[in-house]
Amino acid sequence: MWLTPSLRCKLQLLTIAAHLMKTIFFSFFFISMLLLNTLVYAEDAGISKQEAVDIATQSHPGRVLSVKLKASAYQIKILSDSGKVQVVKVDAANGNIISGSEPQR
Repeated sequence: MWLTPSLRCKLQLLTIAAHLMKTIFFSFFFISMLLLNTLVYAEDAGISKQEAVDIATQSHPGRVLSVKLKASAYQIKILSDSGKVQVVKVDAANGNIISGSEPQR
């Protein structure tokens, strides 16, 4: 079958459009999956660092020196007004205080 130049051009344009649509669709699908995955993991995070600090400073007032997330618990170092450094561990899932003591050296 012989194709006229205009028909050949139209077929090439349709092929390019089909590839472009497929690329756009898969890009949209991939980005959607990434966003959904991020939202699911963000929900599982429990409490934020700031919430953990608020919980820790309510029971151990003082200046917060550092906050680290270690093994599903926030480890918060607090300098009390008396000059003692205390380490308070707050459960990252539910906000319960796990322990509060002076740091071990």
